[in-house]
Amino acid sequence: MAVVVFGSINMDMVARVARLPRPGETVPGESFATAPGGKGANQAVAAARLGAPTRMVGRVGDDVFGVALRDGLAAEGVDTAAVVATPGPSGVAAISVDAAGENTIVVVPGANGAVGAEDVARLEAALVGARALLLQLEVPLPAVVAAARAARARGVTVILDPAPARPLPAELYPLADIITPNAIEAAALVGFPLDGEAAARRAGRELRGRTGGAAIVKLGARGALVCDATGETFAPAFPVTAVDTVAAGDAFNGGLAAALCAGLPFAQALRWALAAGALAVTRPGAQTAMPTHAELLALL
Repeated sequence: MAVVVFGSINMDMVARVARLPRPGETVPGESFATAPGGKGANQAVAAARLGAPTRMVGRVGDDVFGVALRDGLAAEGVDTAAVVATPGPSGVAAISVDAAGENTIVVVPGANGAVGAEDVARLEAALVGARALLLQLEVPLPAVVAAARAARARGVTVILDPAPARPLPAELYPLADIITPNAIEAAALVGFPLDGEAAARRAGRELRGRTGGAAIVKLGARGALVCDATGETFAPAFPVTAVDTVAAGDAFNGGLAAALCAGLPFAQALRWALAAGALAVTRPGAQTAMPTHAELLALL
């Protein structure tokens, strides 16, 4: 069975700096590079590299970035039949990464902002034979809601990554079988900071109550807290040395979906997700940082 990804496709423009600038400050950069990105495309590459048949639904611009982005996905083995070009620029992300691997990101939607009903119609065809649908928030929310509804109607598991952090319409929560915020995103959704394990558990319980499914609160180097029908479980992270955290969440979601697509039970899928996220932070970049199936199995 396949993983389907409905979401953003960006060109990342990455500057590496000794430290991130404060507001109004200019700092010297150490290097600059462009690389394919976008949370949707990143998660598609993550799932494909882990062996899952993967289909991408989204938009690129009719510029040079658009051609490179679609070709890059195809080269990773992602089915791009439902990726279309729309007049205007492709989406871009301006990323700064410091010496500790922390980052700041500014996303300009470009073609991603035009995702709508026509793309949902293409998604419906792509969902045939699918096991999971991966969603994020870098395309218009009405399209995200419609995509989730289409998947649920077909019995496809909906995995919602509520990133970047923004308020969600109440109707979206019950359409998500699994919601996977990090601590910042969870705090934005529940309205209080996740300043300890007790707060993380409270947030997980509240999000599970809104969805009726499972809530996985990603806590970075601490691991993840899972709240589902069986109760609350804390899963520790794999210890690694972080080089660049920009792709951690996308690798996590791609790993989770790939494992479910392979028919693995939820507990084992969670370990795949944690392992994929851990491996992704050990190297720079987004799609280039996604681990292969062999690398993941070696870590496990």
